[in-house]
Amino acid sequence: MALKICKNGHRFEKNSACLVCPKCSSEEMKNKYAQELPFIGSPAFRAFDNSGIEKLADLTKYTEKELLALHGFGPKALGLLRERLKTKKLSFATK
Repeated sequence: MALKICKNGHRFEKNSACLVCPKCSSEEMKNKYAQELPFIGSPAFRAFDNSGIEKLADLTKYTEKELLALHGFGPKALGLLRERLKTKKLSFATK
């Protein structure tokens, strides 16, 4: 693993060439989505950013299979979102 330092001075190790700082990314995603979505992890939130998902209601347009196909999105995030949707009487698409 290579030691990297982000523009804010956070030190982190990564195997890949990805320069995303886990600490900065986590804070950014919490600030952007905290009001609407449970914390599902920065990789899953980045997958949402890349897909244009910003609100809980946006998830009703996607099937579970489609979400699981997003890079960085996994079963744990799916379960957390399923529970949040359920509390709002919403669900994933069933295409």
